Amino acid sequence: MVFLFRSGTFREKIRLIFKATRQHARNLATFATIYKTMMLLQRRLNPTNSGKEGRCDTFVAGLVGGYAVFGRGIQSSVNQQIVIYVFARVVLALAKLSVAYIPSRTDSGLPSGIQARLSNNAWPVFASLSWAYVMYLFRWHPDMIQPSMRSSMKYM
Repeated sequence: MVFLFRSGTFREKIRLIFKATRQHARNLATFATIYKTMMLLQRRLNPTNSGKEGRCDTFVAGLVGGYAVFGRGIQSSVNQQIVIYVFARVVLALAKLSVAYIPSRTDSGLPSGIQARLSNNAWPVFASLSWAYVMYLFRWHPDMIQPSMRSSMKYM
């Protein structure tokens, strides 16, 4: 994307790519370190079952690591891309989870086969709504779109 939508010399573009790659790797490594440390601390401090993982330990460790690395300070484009990627994966997983436990037809349940239909249509709905929203925002509220994405969309 840097080569397509950024101005500058070849050397400047390469430098930008290496800088972004380094920041990406450093941020993920920092998050992993904080996450693992929080998991260890919670296991050791668990009052009811010392040494065992609690039900919400992963959530708390992710919350602390996410805030420390991605939630405070400067919102760089690298951090924004990482968080948006994670958010999209979470939304897809929650959509799958929401239809994974639909009971088969009973007197008060849903018709059989609805789970398969929902699962088969989840991606097309997600993809088309994502593009519908971004195109609407680009047309009517372009300043709300992240600058590098806005720059890419100008070429469409």
